[in-house]
Amino acid sequence: MTNADLERVVDTSDEWIKTRTGISQRHIAGPHEKLSDHAVVAAERALEMCGVDAASLDLVLCATVTPDWHLPATACFIQRRIGARCAAFDLQAGCSGFLYALAVADSFIKAGTARRILVIGGELLSKYLNWRDRATCVIFADGAGAIVIEAQDGENGVLATRLHADGTMAEHISVPGLGSEFPASPETLEKGLHLIHMKGNETFRLAIRSLTDVCEEVLRDAGLTLDDVDLFVPHQANQRIIDAVAERLKLPPGKAFVNIDHVGNTSAGSIPIALDEALRSGRVKERDIVLMAAFGAGLTWGSALVRW
Repeated sequence: MTNADLERVVDTSDEWIKTRTGISQRHIAGPHEKLSDHAVVAAERALEMCGVDAASLDLVLCATVTPDWHLPATACFIQRRIGARCAAFDLQAGCSGFLYALAVADSFIKAGTARRILVIGGELLSKYLNWRDRATCVIFADGAGAIVIEAQDGENGVLATRLHADGTMAEHISVPGLGSEFPASPETLEKGLHLIHMKGNETFRLAIRSLTDVCEEVLRDAGLTLDDVDLFVPHQANQRIIDAVAERLKLPPGKAFVNIDHVGNTSAGSIPIALDEALRSGRVKERDIVLMAAFGAGLTWGSALVRW
């Protein structure tokens, strides 16, 4: 879906969207597609790239706020469709979901309770958009990405993770309806409580400060500096946020990987999709130090540092 397409749907323009978000186009799922349809493709591509079989997985972990069903977990549908026979569950932390899931997977492996884990981040946010609200419908998009993380000897792997949350600002990014407080009813549907609500200006400032701080924290935890980082892969929320964080961190031009212009904000799918694109285009190589950071609903934010 291009910005020109959106001009026919909501009061906006290509210039307005590009100036405020950096987005030129995004991908929108078909009306009958569900999250697991996209997550399974990402999972199978990740397994193929790693040369491992789904039957060897010890855990399937899916980070999402847009599951197929309210119950059971979408990870169970993914597990069934890829032919895995292991534990499976979902994790919800908004746009920070993939990094939360990566930290959980890393903890499982370091505890010795799992050796090989499939981690998926994905969203079909178009199903929750108010297409009359130009503050949200021009930003969010659909997509999924996946990684395989496993126990191995050597220096490569997850070096450090940092996670944060502040529930006092939970209403900044929210979908109030469809839960136990506002279960589905004609009234909640009429009020649009099942759609995404966001306080954009407040979130913008908080995101810049929080992402900068958490990147510095995870580097200190690993005993490294920004000079050691080969590639910065931030959550693709907004080009202006990415630029501001890169400026505060004093990153050289080109060190931040950006694909928001043609992908949009896919929430928990954002970082794994960007990682896949970076890897396939040669931006990530063996033993590169990759810094990742995300900020999202909760409010939640986090960072991870890995040696590829």
